[in-house]
Amino acid sequence: MATGDLWQTVQYFMDWIGIFAFALSGALLAVSKDFNIFGAALLAEAAGLGGGLFRDLVIRTTPVAFTDVGYYLAPLVAAFIVFFTARAHRGELLFRAYDLLDAAALALFSVTGTTKALSFGLNLFAATTLGVGSAVGGGILANVIANEPPPALRWNRDLYVLPALVGAGTVALLSAIGELNAVTAGAAAIVAFAVRLMALRYRWHTLRAYVWRNPFAGMRQVPTPQGPIPAPGAWPAHAEHATFRFRSPVPSARPRFPEPRPTHGAPPEVPFPAPPPPARAQVPGLHETPYGWPGVQFDAATDTAPRTGGVFSATRAQHRDPETF
Repeated sequence: MATGDLWQTVQYFMDWIGIFAFALSGALLAVSKDFNIFGAALLAEAAGLGGGLFRDLVIRTTPVAFTDVGYYLAPLVAAFIVFFTARAHRGELLFRAYDLLDAAALALFSVTGTTKALSFGLNLFAATTLGVGSAVGGGILANVIANEPPPALRWNRDLYVLPALVGAGTVALLSAIGELNAVTAGAAAIVAFAVRLMALRYRWHTLRAYVWRNPFAGMRQVPTPQGPIPAPGAWPAHAEHATFRFRSPVPSARPRFPEPRPTHGAPPEVPFPAPPPPARAQVPGLHETPYGWPGVQFDAATDTAPRTGGVFSATRAQHRDPETF
């Protein structure tokens, strides 16, 4: 057997293993969503062949999945194994094997996808994009069909797109300097594989948006209330249930403040200045305060605000002195 034929045979076998590994993830997702056998087969085909199908359609060539029955059968085999066996869902060693196969397929497809795009005359940036799409496109397509956020796009998941970008970018760089061959392409795949394994080992994540890392980003400065403090018992009727609401830029983000201590019905030592009556029609119990914080109802008995979803409680003293925050 000639060297070229041997290399083609090895590449075909590696492609089949990569498609099978991606198809396993799609089938596992279908079973976790309680899909039937057709749903498992569909998600397995989408995860295994979606990336290569996207690449071939962009470069305007016949997808290999439609010309070779082996590529089409590999996801079906994975779907039947996952759907009809319970052992495939148990055991840490099996899931580690899944991770290894998935990492190897990610690295391999990022390299082969970029190489094929370059062979069709695409520029370096377009070829790199198609290489990354070949590696991660199938998994994203399967998650979209299952109505699940793609893990590759989540900040709290291990790096997935970056290893594919490393492999595709390395191939594009080797092609630019004229050093792209079978050996260097294999080295690029090994580098991408190593980056993915290190991300799994050390739990490397991508950056998170600043507004999620700092829930108080964008809050305006709270002005200090001016004027004398009313004497005890001078609260207007409408201020007995004064309403204040703290809103962060992210609805689910809540600052970690100490719990207010109950006063057992005792009146506050220093009353909170009552806000003026609302000048326009508003929702009952809600009005704008001198602090500019629209919404949490205060309990007149305990002088605290109840803890509810999306808001946090605070005493009137905390509202009066923002520096205690």
